[in-house]
Amino acid sequence: MRPRPQRTCVACREEGDQSSFVRVVRTAEGRVEVDERGRAPGRGAYLHPSAACWQRGVAGALQGALRVTLVEADREALRAYAGRFTAHEANEDIEARA
Repeated sequence: MRPRPQRTCVACREEGDQSSFVRVVRTAEGRVEVDERGRAPGRGAYLHPSAACWQRGVAGALQGALRVTLVEADREALRAYAGRFTAHEANEDIEARA
């Protein structure tokens, strides 16, 4: 069996299997997009699928990792994508406390 590729979250710096992260890519045009398939060309960075990591990523961690200045349109698109994780995490917190 081949070892699974390991990646590091640019926000919290934790390592894990590549499949446990979401890839964000800087395109050739300089835009920043979520790469759900993980195969888009361009410079990539990885984030955990958690609201906390996405907040840190949008706040600045992605800019350094992708070597780009995030424009407001990219920030809004990334925040909208991160909205998926907020509701899911809240449900997990409720279940863990029960």
